[in-house]
Amino acid sequence: VGLDMAQMPIEVVGDRTQLQQVVLNLVMNSAEAMAASSGARRIVIRCTADEQLVKVSVSDTGRGVPIHELERVFEAFYSTKADGIGMGLSICRSIVEAHGGRIWASSGENGDGGLFTFTLPMAEGDLGHDR
Repeated sequence: VGLDMAQMPIEVVGDRTQLQQVVLNLVMNSAEAMAASSGARRIVIRCTADEQLVKVSVSDTGRGVPIHELERVFEAFYSTKADGIGMGLSICRSIVEAHGGRIWASSGENGDGGLFTFTLPMAEGDLGHDR
């Protein structure tokens, strides 16, 4: 696992447990996506600030999400996993949106793997130390 974090702390206002659940779910999904991979396995978690938004992304070298399913993966009861129930990403979206942010999926770097990104508004008074 690689971490690419801002030099200074970035603050958001929100429920710590819920936001931890979002990150944990994304990391666990990445780990599961790479389970059957014979190539290099790598998860990278990035956190940056831009303007008044905090941007968190989790990327992996797994199988990725087919382009026609990128929006559907956030629907309740929709899963790309054979044994998935399709609630994890739906709950992540609900949590992120309840905190004033948004979440989306895309292809990973160089078109390989998966990339899940969410943004949240910074706490009032936080100037975004990572510019």
